[in-house]
Amino acid sequence: MTPAELRNRLRGVFGFPVTPFKKDLSIDHNGLAKLADWMCGYSFCAQVAAGGTGEIYSMTVEENIDVVRTVVKAVNGRMPVVAGVGYNVPMGTAMARGMEEAGADSLLVMPPYYTNAPWEGLLHYYEDIGKSTGLPLSLYSRDWASFSPEQVAQLCDRVPTLTFWKDGQGDARKYQRIMQKVGNRLAWIGGIGDDCAPAYFAIGVQAYTSSISNVAPKLSLAIAEAGLAGDRDAMNQLMDKYVHPLYFLRDKRKGYEVSVMKKMMDLLGLPGGPVRPPLCEVTAEEAKQIEKVVEIYKDVL
Repeated sequence: MTPAELRNRLRGVFGFPVTPFKKDLSIDHNGLAKLADWMCGYSFCAQVAAGGTGEIYSMTVEENIDVVRTVVKAVNGRMPVVAGVGYNVPMGTAMARGMEEAGADSLLVMPPYYTNAPWEGLLHYYEDIGKSTGLPLSLYSRDWASFSPEQVAQLCDRVPTLTFWKDGQGDARKYQRIMQKVGNRLAWIGGIGDDCAPAYFAIGVQAYTSSISNVAPKLSLAIAEAGLAGDRDAMNQLMDKYVHPLYFLRDKRKGYEVSVMKKMMDLLGLPGGPVRPPLCEVTAEEAKQIEKVVEIYKDVL
């Protein structure tokens, strides 16, 4: 799939599967395959394997490649598979090459490990990973890895395979300026959470990444449909009834964007399992609150 073909296909919702673990914290590959296959029953534009929700940083290079291999096999060509890479240049390029060999269609490059990296060093990091394979590449702008419109334009010049941009900053004003500066050179993706979908679609993104896809794909797709249609009333109703009650729990503690989703999956009989350190499990009281959210979700399951 060429970058242009992929860019045109990325419209709507990215499924964002967790990485299920067993009680001993080894990877549950059977559960992961079932989850990836189940997601293929819905009209997602792609699946992201070993991303942030997939606990990329809790796994070794080899484990991340194995996760992508499992997802690619389960998806079996039904939708593109985007593979997460990161850490540093040696590890990132090793992951990229391994994931290309495993059959990934594109890469999602996380920020490097070093939070005080100079701009020229960041350029080399993304450029080197981009050169390591022939795959289209996405850059994930999150946390400290925040870029100006001029820097994004420079990244496009230095990294020819850069195809889509995943925003994890949640700054609609700045993101809109980046989009206006770069134009249709990239596909623009909303990536900070389902609760930010209204703002993302209001400024013109063509898709968003959904962790709710792990529990309620119909809801994720309904959010994108309302966003792409500019139906603010429908969007607000979905946010109020479903998204905000869930995100209220996710916001209780750092890392709960994964922990809460996995607990909800367990309650629904889906392959979630425990989280790996440094994430932590929800409390017993919070689990009861998640049970109440599950009741709210029953009409969109």
